Amino acid sequence: MAKRRLIPKLQLKASRFGNTTKMVLVTTIKFDKVVEIGDPKSQAKIYEAQAADELIFVDIAPTANDRKLIIDILRSVSEEIFIPITVGGGVKHVSDFRELLSNGADKVSINSAAVTNPALITQASEAFGAQCVVVSIDYKKNGDGTYSVWTDSGKTKTPLDPVTWAKECEKLGAGEILLTCIDKDGTHQGLELEVSREIADSLSIPIILSGGCGLASHFIDGFKIAHADAVSAGTFFCFKDQNPIQTRAHIRNAGVPIRIYT
Repeated sequence: MAKRRLIPKLQLKASRFGNTTKMVLVTTIKFDKVVEIGDPKSQAKIYEAQAADELIFVDIAPTANDRKLIIDILRSVSEEIFIPITVGGGVKHVSDFRELLSNGADKVSINSAAVTNPALITQASEAFGAQCVVVSIDYKKNGDGTYSVWTDSGKTKTPLDPVTWAKECEKLGAGEILLTCIDKDGTHQGLELEVSREIADSLSIPIILSGGCGLASHFIDGFKIAHADAVSAGTFFCFKDQNPIQTRAHIRNAGVPIRIYT
């Protein structure tokens, strides 16, 4: 049985410091409130030391001017840590995949561009291999109880159903799906388990579940109830007095097959 994965998510945003602009680590609540908390490179090194399986870097408010900042962070981090890195935010073209992969990324995540140009999924998969293509799906519950996919960092509602869209992404060549329920993001109230389970049970590619972890038991629910292949969290590891090593032990003790570091 494949080992489940624990993946810290590092959300980034460009911030001004006097005359200098640099990427800082932030957390969000329902994709709205943004709190700056520190240096992404230092935190990435800490997560590797604490036995994270992989890392996800996401620029939550990408602009054309941010690309150099992201590349600088990526190149610097990849020179000092040796676990897989996924990078997303503002990726629109195959050339963006090439630039990120050639500067230290192992995988590239796309969200809005996948919706506006689904062919990009296929083009990137054919150029670099499906294992490099992660489609990020952000979704939110509607008033009638259904769910819709949202893009542009949770600002734009689409007519897409998350389950149907996830299936289409797999057909187009995605190698992995990153699911985030906007309603749960940063709330510490637990992961969304119903839609995510339906997606996990419908696809043959790995599913990463994120958004809402506030207790170690929430990670366990993601694996046991939603059948996720990996669970990712940002706010939990930044503010809770529990690191990935401790969380991993709780998950293993619950009977979930996950690597234990000694």
